[in-house]
Amino acid sequence: MKRKYCILGETLKHTMSPPIHKRLFELRNREFEYEVREIRPENLKENADELNSMAGYNITIPHKVAIIDCIDRLDKSAKRYNSVNCVDNKNGVTTGYNTDCDGFLETVRSMGAKLSGEVLLVGCGGAGRMIAIESALAGAKLNIAVLETDMPLAIQVEKEIKAIKSDAEINVVLNTKINTNKRYDLLVNACPVGMYPKVDACPVSDEVIERCDAVFDIVYNPGETLLLKKARAMGKRAVGGMAMLVWQAVSAHKIWDVDEYTIDEVNSIIDEMNKIVKRDFK
Repeated sequence: MKRKYCILGETLKHTMSPPIHKRLFELRNREFEYEVREIRPENLKENADELNSMAGYNITIPHKVAIIDCIDRLDKSAKRYNSVNCVDNKNGVTTGYNTDCDGFLETVRSMGAKLSGEVLLVGCGGAGRMIAIESALAGAKLNIAVLETDMPLAIQVEKEIKAIKSDAEINVVLNTKINTNKRYDLLVNACPVGMYPKVDACPVSDEVIERCDAVFDIVYNPGETLLLKKARAMGKRAVGGMAMLVWQAVSAHKIWDVDEYTIDEVNSIIDEMNKIVKRDFK
């Protein structure tokens, strides 16, 4: 019998998980099934036994927290964020992981960027919170820039980080008050500015981009945001959000099957998926 995997969510019309995971399975000659499972939040528990009979599955909004009550144990990554996006079933014991953090760290590593220096993070909600915490744990001098309405959220994230790493260097500012006299090793955009359909927007000024050595934009539609276009025109290393999406999937395959992938293999999938988004997801 073929091993079965799936992506679990509520509305998955535009999910990129099936083509990404199918390509990863193909590269290692694994003839496994990977399907889409749309389940409403109120129906999650009644479907838990069927989900946990699979070899593993991925989880997206709105089930990343609720799934915790349906599985046996949590890896330290899932405990840190109280969020699960990957479940592995080994001998009937289900373990929840958070591979989003792996996706971020591997993206930064693969682009040759420096996470232990000055990092400018724009936005800190959702994935931005995880990026803030992982950056601080990696030794970054973290500069968080947010809208005035998000300042309380940023202060809360700062408190969370300090509770984990008391000597973390964190500076929270309004996005209109970013210090342009400072050079940044890495700029990370973790807000939706520049996302389709508002593709003509950029989260920071040209002056800020010029002060950054490398740029990572978590937005993956479009594959090349205005931020990335500007950064590349200035000769900066610049990577879009599809990289993080593929790298977190790679981490899931390492958990499920101990499979490893080369940077060239991963980059080929990133390119392929960007072409699919450009063609289909408008």
